Amino acid sequence: MDDITPPKRLFPPAREEAENAKQQATSAQTEHPAYRLAFQDMDFLLREDLRPVRFQLELLKPELMLDEANIGSTFVFYGSARIPEPDKADALIAAASTDQQRLVAERLKAKSKYYDESRKLARMASRTPLDSDGRRQFVVCSGGGPSIMEAANRGATDEGVDSIGLNIVLPHEQLPNSYVTPSLSFQFHYFALRKMHFLLRARAVAVFPGGYGTFDESFELLTLIQTGKVKPIPVLFFGREFWERVVNFDALVEEGVISPDDLDFFTYVETAEEAWEQVRAHYGGSGPG
Repeated sequence: MDDITPPKRLFPPAREEAENAKQQATSAQTEHPAYRLAFQDMDFLLREDLRPVRFQLELLKPELMLDEANIGSTFVFYGSARIPEPDKADALIAAASTDQQRLVAERLKAKSKYYDESRKLARMASRTPLDSDGRRQFVVCSGGGPSIMEAANRGATDEGVDSIGLNIVLPHEQLPNSYVTPSLSFQFHYFALRKMHFLLRARAVAVFPGGYGTFDESFELLTLIQTGKVKPIPVLFFGREFWERVVNFDALVEEGVISPDDLDFFTYVETAEEAWEQVRAHYGGSGPG
């Protein structure tokens, strides 16, 4: 029998066609936007009625790149972008010009210990060995910004491993922190797609003191667990004093709007060691599966 090997493809790849399109002779027709290849036409891609396509692209790009990086699961870190690194906490107090500003600065300084706990927990997670398929587990994933997020990515860097940053386009500039692995640093337009990527691979979530963004992300996760849309995973709220001051969970039970069992969806912790022990207990001392 003849040893015949058919070609892998018949049609040229899109990249090649795009290059060919640039070399075409110009005319009134080729200069008109209608003639542009659809996937090279930014005006077309940014039309209002192309939003579903942009949704798909924003879901697909990080998914493909995380797959290519052999990332099987993540350890997600939520928390404020305003809590200072301990070494910089005193500078906030020194910069305060009113009693109210000084009070806020002192409270932020008191929470600066969580920068260290975030960094430490990230180091612990980053020591997780590859699974039997060679995939990486409990890869640190943050919002890519400063403070608690920076500490998480920094902890992974301490261990010499990659970490993920899921940034978002905001009216004010927010560059990714310098510890995010460049090839795993993603920028999102849609909050919904960003939040989806936070949870697609999440097998544990650390929730540090934070504001609206932290509330949004963590309470959506609790709702998904409550409604059975996702399996329960370790959800670790750092700082019982903070959380019980800003959210009266017991009152929600007393008012009948959540069940007593709903309080079991998360655990209060104070240290990285406590948090990691909760993760190990949840998975029976093994990997995330």
